[in-house]
Amino acid sequence: MENAIKNTILITGGAGFIGSNLTEYFLGLGYKVVCLDNFSTGHRHNLNDFLNNPNFKLIEGDIRNIEDCILAVEGVDYVLHQAALGSVPRSIKDPITTNDVNVSGFLNMLTVARDAKVKRFVYAASSSTYGDSQGLPKVEEVIGKPLSPYAITKYVNELYAEIFSKTYGLETIGLRYFNVFGRKQDPNGAYAAVIPKFVKQFMNHESPVINGDGNYSRDFTYIDNVIQMNELAMTSQNPEAINSVYNTAFGDRNTLNDLVKYLKEYLSEFDPEIKNVNVVYGENRVGDIPHSLSSIEKAKSILGYNPKYSLQDGLKEAVGWYWNNLK
Repeated sequence: MENAIKNTILITGGAGFIGSNLTEYFLGLGYKVVCLDNFSTGHRHNLNDFLNNPNFKLIEGDIRNIEDCILAVEGVDYVLHQAALGSVPRSIKDPITTNDVNVSGFLNMLTVARDAKVKRFVYAASSSTYGDSQGLPKVEEVIGKPLSPYAITKYVNELYAEIFSKTYGLETIGLRYFNVFGRKQDPNGAYAAVIPKFVKQFMNHESPVINGDGNYSRDFTYIDNVIQMNELAMTSQNPEAINSVYNTAFGDRNTLNDLVKYLKEYLSEFDPEIKNVNVVYGENRVGDIPHSLSSIEKAKSILGYNPKYSLQDGLKEAVGWYWNNLK
C-alpha cells in the first residue's frame, strides 16, 4: 500500500453515517481527509473528534454546486463519494430533489474528479439497483427493473461511472451497499434506517412497527465490513478491479423478525424490561424489495474482501454504542 501520509482523500458526505466512519478510519491510518458536506442529512457532531486534527479539512458545500465540487477536489488523490439522498420513501415523496442530488451531484463530482486527475473515484452504489430481479443471491451482472426513483438514481450513477471510465480513463469502482448499519447511524427522523430506529424505540419501551409480516429478509451489513471494502477498492492494484461494481455485504440474510429477536436479546442485557416490549405489524411499504441476499464472491476473488462481522456480531457492537450514546 502507498504511504498514507502522502495521500489525500476527499470523502463527500463525510458528516454522514458511513462518511464519518470512513473519515475516522482513514485519519487513523495517517491519510489527509477532506470532508465535503452540506449537513442536510449528516451531523456536525459526527465530525467533532476530527476538527482539531491537522490532517482534516471540512468544506461546507453542496455537490449540486459545481464550484463547491471544484474546491473540494483540489489536491486530492482519491474520492470516496458517499454523498446522496438515501431512502426509498423519501425518493417516492420527492423524486426531483433525490434526482438533483444523486444524479446531477454525482455527475458534478465525476466531472471535477476527471478534471483534477484524481487517481480513483470510489462511490456508494446500492443494492436497490437489483430492483424486481427475483434471483438469490444477487450477483453483480444480473439486475432487474428499478422499483423506486432512488433505485433509478443509483443505477444511473453506475452508468455514468462506466462511461467516465471508458471515455475519459477515470478509474471508478462502485460499491453496492446492502442495508448498512452501525455506530453513528441516525435513529431520528422520518427516514431513519430500521436498526437505529428500532433500537431507540426499544430503549424507550416503545413498540417498533414492522412493515408487513416481518418475513422480508435483508443482508444486513455492519459498518466495519463497508470500511474494509472502501479501503480495498481505493488501494487495489489489480487491473481487473477497475471500472466495475461490487456487492458490499456479509453474504447472509435475516428476516426482520430475526432482527427484532436479536435486538431484544442484546438490549435486554442493559435493560431486562426490553424483553417485554412487543412489536406491531403494519402494511408493506411501497417500493420495498421482499428479499435481499448478496453474493460476495466477486469482491472476494478480485478485491480480497473478507467481511469480519455477521449481523449478530455487528448488532452486539452497535447496541453497545447506542446504549452509551443515546442515553
